[in-house]
Amino acid sequence: MSDKVVLFDGTCNFCNGAVAFVIDHERGPTLKFASLQSEVAKEMLGKAGVPVPEGDPDTIVVVEDDRVVTHSSAALEIAGQLRAPWRWLVVFRIVPRPVRDFFYRWFAKNRYRWFGKTEACRVPTPELRARFLA
Repeated sequence: MSDKVVLFDGTCNFCNGAVAFVIDHERGPTLKFASLQSEVAKEMLGKAGVPVPEGDPDTIVVVEDDRVVTHSSAALEIAGQLRAPWRWLVVFRIVPRPVRDFFYRWFAKNRYRWFGKTEACRVPTPELRARFLA
């Protein structure tokens, strides 16, 4: 089975906190992570034929083999990897994607104002370094 790679905005305080939350609540250490600003992310997205976000990314991305999932579908894909009760969030897949993505994009548009932004991507601890691709 191939790895699922989560590509996230490495300069977003909320996104960095969300990655830490996922690491702490995964059922097993199966996800890998890379910043959307990294060369690894650009290579993965380019290989999948997905445009690389310009400027401030407005989505989290999950890549597995040739499959790329973005926005609310990516968030729910990640939720499915978590322990209960967090994994139960996948029930929101019944909500039509355009509706989910509307709220996802609204949150993404405001996240810097609410949570702030850093100038550099986070540096993982030595224990977690193997799970970060860049």
